[in-house]
Amino acid sequence: MSPAQPAFSGSVEFAPGFAPRPGITHALFDFDGTLSLIREGWPDVMVPMFVEMLPALPGESDEDRRRLCLDDIMRLNGKQTIYQMIQLAERITERGGNPREPLWYKHEYLRRLDERIRHRVESIRSGARSREDFTVHGARRLLELLRDRGIALYLASGTDEVFVKQEAAALGFDEFFGPRIHGALDDYKRFSKKMIIDRILAENRIPGEKLLSFGDGYVEIQNTCEVGGLAVAVASDEANNGSGRVDPWKRERLLGVGAHVVIPDYRDAESMLRVILGS
Repeated sequence: MSPAQPAFSGSVEFAPGFAPRPGITHALFDFDGTLSLIREGWPDVMVPMFVEMLPALPGESDEDRRRLCLDDIMRLNGKQTIYQMIQLAERITERGGNPREPLWYKHEYLRRLDERIRHRVESIRSGARSREDFTVHGARRLLELLRDRGIALYLASGTDEVFVKQEAAALGFDEFFGPRIHGALDDYKRFSKKMIIDRILAENRIPGEKLLSFGDGYVEIQNTCEVGGLAVAVASDEANNGSGRVDPWKRERLLGVGAHVVIPDYRDAESMLRVILGS
């Protein structure tokens, strides 16, 4: 039976190797799908663009090409967007095409995505929509609980840093992270989630065991586990925020790279933290 299961109102799954970490002092969060839903539906922009750009093979159906593109995209989810565009350029080359520079594809994708989501940020700023409409259920309460415990909070996203900071501010998350918000750069070799994790450990002179992370992409989960940290997989149902349902694809993927805990959202933030932190 999962630890303290009767205390949870929703789904909280503990992996067999889970053990409480009372010494945790720092926490790292992914952004999109983990805290923010402003970019919910982004695959519905990226996948069609990839299908449009990718030359078809003889006898290949549109569905076959779409499935290939989706697999490439989701396999790289959590890394900087540019890596998905590098993969697209490589696929085009494999098929005899002449790809543009990956950075061109990234900017074209961001242009198309902006058309889809621009009104969301504007509606928050104007007051037409509430911040909670675009926040993973219970996220703010979790951040408050962590801050109240004196745990230092960091944010690292594969989305471009300028947009992460804008969207974090729109959702009111900047008060929790301050200057510790990091995102992708056009010079992509200057940023990675692994680099941020290594910096947290080095600058604060702490071992990996004192790091807690929350994410819905494999990168932050894997990188946290590699340094001995504790990783919480947020298998969020982005299209139905607050449903309490675990996304099965995310769950399987994130347990597969070592996640210690799997949750659909933060409805059980307080009781979950008591178990994770051992108090």
